[in-house]
Amino acid sequence: MKNEERSGMAFAALSYIIWGVLPIYWKWLDGITANEILANRVLWSFVFVLLILMTTGKLGNLLQTAGYLKKNPKILGSLVIASLLVTGNWFIYIWAVNSDQIVEASLGYYINPLISILLGVFFLREKLTRAQILSFLIAAAGVGILTFSYGKFPWVALSLALTFGLYGLAKKLIKVESVIGLTLETMTVTPLAIVYLVYLSFQGKLSLFHTSAVNEFLLMGAGVVTAIPLLLFAKGAQKIPLYMLGFLQYIAPTIMLILGVFFYNEPFSMVQIGAFICIWTAVLITTISNMKWLHTKAGKWKKGKTFQA
Repeated sequence: MKNEERSGMAFAALSYIIWGVLPIYWKWLDGITANEILANRVLWSFVFVLLILMTTGKLGNLLQTAGYLKKNPKILGSLVIASLLVTGNWFIYIWAVNSDQIVEASLGYYINPLISILLGVFFLREKLTRAQILSFLIAAAGVGILTFSYGKFPWVALSLALTFGLYGLAKKLIKVESVIGLTLETMTVTPLAIVYLVYLSFQGKLSLFHTSAVNEFLLMGAGVVTAIPLLLFAKGAQKIPLYMLGFLQYIAPTIMLILGVFFYNEPFSMVQIGAFICIWTAVLITTISNMKWLHTKAGKWKKGKTFQA
């Protein structure tokens, strides 16, 4: 393995590890509502990435990209949609963690790649392989088992998977550098976050600057813990093959599952284990299928044939 690939794996793996342990961070803010945590996450993410752009001399790139988006309403619309989707995803995730539903949240991120493939079929007219069809049937069985065992639909898991899958779909139209993309996305929803925080202040319910120094530090630090893994991921993704990212992406939900079961004592019955086995099997089939597809395409590309997705 080349040094570049090693460093790429390290960056990507570190980003997924951070995402995996983030429930601990949100648990530390358990006494604060998910709405206020989200508003702070949006606001301080924007401040943090803006500071990065200023210190790296890329503020001009941000202004240039903003000008380009202004002239392209379709892409601008995709940016707004992407901003709302990722904000919704953040809210559901924070709410799930602080409502003792980390296990179900981890399920959402296991299902996410399968949802992304399904969205590709409906919106991008991509064709399903036999392996992918089999994966969906097995995953659907797992979701059915969970629905039956819970006595309710696992909406947290599927909402997380769907919002993040749709976010990825919207991002396909916005091809900009990761830090600039995150700046624009957070900038879009920051006014809403500020309005909400001002509203809480007038109501006398604002936690920021009105509780302990620890809570204030954690609320402001929410921007840092949001931006850093995204930037690490972008750096790693540039250096390693797609199939390697496919394997690494399951680090985060696996850590989340371990935290939920062993650290926060969330229930994990035999029925749930059976449902997760279905999901893991579906994920494994899809991952192996994608690896074979990429290997075949890479072989054709090396022989001088056209590489077509």
